[in-house]
Amino acid sequence: MIAPKRGSLTLALLAASAVALAGCAPGSSAPPPPSPQASASPVRTDAASLGNVTLTVWDQEVRGGQAAQMKKLNDAFHAKYPNIKLNRVSRSFDDLTTTLRLALSGNEPPDVVEANNGRSSMGAFVKAGQLRPLDAYADAYGWKQRYPDSVLRYSRYSADGKLFGEGNLYGLPQVGEVVGVFYNSAKLTKLGLEPPATWAAFESALAEAKAGGEVPLQFGNLDKWPAVHVFGTVQGRNVPPDQIGTLAFGRKGASWNTPENTKAAEQLVNWVDQGYFAKGFNGQGYDAAWQAFGKGQGVFLIAGTWLLADLQKALGEDLGFMLPPGAAAGAAPVATGGTGLPFAITAKSPNPDAAAAYIDFITNAEAMKVLTDTGNLPVADTDKQTVPEGPQREVFTAFGTASAKDGLVPYLDYATPTFADTLGAALQDLLAKKATPQEFLGTLEKDYKTFAESN
Repeated sequence: MIAPKRGSLTLALLAASAVALAGCAPGSSAPPPPSPQASASPVRTDAASLGNVTLTVWDQEVRGGQAAQMKKLNDAFHAKYPNIKLNRVSRSFDDLTTTLRLALSGNEPPDVVEANNGRSSMGAFVKAGQLRPLDAYADAYGWKQRYPDSVLRYSRYSADGKLFGEGNLYGLPQVGEVVGVFYNSAKLTKLGLEPPATWAAFESALAEAKAGGEVPLQFGNLDKWPAVHVFGTVQGRNVPPDQIGTLAFGRKGASWNTPENTKAAEQLVNWVDQGYFAKGFNGQGYDAAWQAFGKGQGVFLIAGTWLLADLQKALGEDLGFMLPPGAAAGAAPVATGGTGLPFAITAKSPNPDAAAAYIDFITNAEAMKVLTDTGNLPVADTDKQTVPEGPQREVFTAFGTASAKDGLVPYLDYATPTFADTLGAALQDLLAKKATPQEFLGTLEKDYKTFAESN
């Protein structure tokens, strides 16, 4: 999104990145390499034979578990291919989103970048011809056998950037993601509660937590996008998954102005009225919120699986995770999710073969094991990993269950090029009670319809 993303935090390693940025600043007068579409050269997969190459890689893997897996994989890649030097620039999701657009418009952009799947980022970059189609590399490396179509669709666009979810492949992700419910099992036990098996039981547990003097639902929405995940979770209890998918991919044929979406918005406002969120939630940052949960402030936290490593380190065996419960116990799962940010190759990179070899290396079967060992959720071979009982196994099981039962619905901010800003701001107003549920949905409908009908 922005997800998060998905996995988005502000623990950027900017000091370490400053030197690296100087070597790849946009605006250089160097002539751009030929357009990837115009090149007829066959791809080369023998990275050792490419000569001395320096790859500049921009990623947003800044947190503990994320940073650890990147360091391990980068060290292993350089050990295998000493002729390829990696110039890594690690930025938070928000900082990467801000700077990437400018970098890609210059003549010396990075070679490999993590680009948000959404229309405002990857879609816009594809439309501008700033990313290289990877289908030839997918065929050469067998990526289409490694990853199912349900995963690859999150990195597919038509060449003009209009259609999301089909067309050329422009990136490859490392991690899977699902937004679910983290809980503090010690606090549940203290309250005499079990992990709720139904949505009604979940709401009842929020009320019990409030009555017991606890923060029922830890939440920080200063960054605006975190509410997208909370609303998406509530929406999934009220709106059919196919309608959510149509809305999220910006297709014609659905509407925000429905009784089901209205009920979801009203439920969220009711949580505000009941005092289920942490005090001052609209002024609290995302990082501060999950860190507070890790310190024992809060019974539940609706968030993505990218927080697993850090929360497990903070809470240990008291941490639990579950998919958002349905109307009845055992109901088919519906959860926001998909993939982490895909790694893409910029159109002006003079080293596309080396860049593709790097992407292949950090997403292969061995890489999936490294991701598992560092507390991350691999998007491929998830069922082949061995993990101990506890929150990590719960996360792996949840993602596997949602994937196998086709229960993952896309992030809502994918819908239009401006929807991330529209939805984030509208949710802040809804939660602050500056807008009614009907006004909130009307704002979304205007953005969605304008784009869908003209695209």
